Amino acid sequence: MVKRINLALQGGGAHGAFTWGVMDRLLEDEGVEVAGITGTSAGALNGAAFKSGMVQGGRAGAKAALDNLWAQMGAVGDMRFAHWLTRFDAVAWTGALEAAMPFSPLETMSQMISPYHYGPFYKNPLQEVVDQFCFDDVCAGTGPDLFVCATCVRTGKIRVFEGAGISTDAILASACLPDMFQAVEIEDPETGRMEAYWDGGFTGNPALFPLFRAELPGDVVIVNINPLEREEVPKTPQQIRNRVNEISFNSSLLRELRAINFVQRLLEDGTLEAGRMKQVRVHMIADDDLMTQLSVTTKLFPVPQILARLKQAGRDAAENFLAQDGENIGVRSSTDLPAMFS
Repeated sequence: MVKRINLALQGGGAHGAFTWGVMDRLLEDEGVEVAGITGTSAGALNGAAFKSGMVQGGRAGAKAALDNLWAQMGAVGDMRFAHWLTRFDAVAWTGALEAAMPFSPLETMSQMISPYHYGPFYKNPLQEVVDQFCFDDVCAGTGPDLFVCATCVRTGKIRVFEGAGISTDAILASACLPDMFQAVEIEDPETGRMEAYWDGGFTGNPALFPLFRAELPGDVVIVNINPLEREEVPKTPQQIRNRVNEISFNSSLLRELRAINFVQRLLEDGTLEAGRMKQVRVHMIADDDLMTQLSVTTKLFPVPQILARLKQAGRDAAENFLAQDGENIGVRSSTDLPAMFS
């Protein structure tokens, strides 16, 4: 029997290659079907590639589309001036750089130069990558449902794009880090007002609530690329900024997981009548050991060496999940939410 799941894909720049590996391995398991995908930033890119490839050519098409996406990401020369690192062990080099320097050159530059200072010379380096998606397929009524998360600058609220509302601008908005890229303006169909959007990670990394629809399965598999925990207290300026980044981009996810845990307790003890709310089973695929070796710096270095390492780590993590927790799909959560929030 085929087990239907939803995927919730976090954003995290180049670390999204980990999700590429997870999806690549899941596609090889004919016993698992992805029914819905919610994604932010790199998660939105992965989700769009997965869906367009699936619509065009099934599982093989999805694998090819993901491979093509990350081949393009590894060739983006602007994100940001890192390709000369390919001659080194890039992970070790960036770690040594962070240890040796009391500040990050990229962060220092972002504090001095706004993306609006480029004037007419500004260009979002991701646009050429996103423009290559076939949006007839990304927005198709067939294949997995896709939801893309972005943050409205004016209201600070999340906006979830779906169906025909997913466009190049919607995906660019989902991946718009405000200290690197100019806000992406998109019309609000309800008000007709043009709204500016930033990265969806501020309000939903990713949003889980779109997956609670009755027609979608109850199993949500979260591909987590931002470590939930770090044992050591950060002490250097870079370590502190990195942990602040992780906590900020995990906060919305943790709030939704806490709400799920609360509702599930009400359902289990009979306080809430069965059927009033959806029974949600939560699973996670992650490699915190690897991710704690990395930092916000490596998120900005989409060099092939780092991407290949992350992809393999994602494949390994998905393999472990299928072997250890695959039998829980459709039965129970494999993530212990009560322990997480105790």
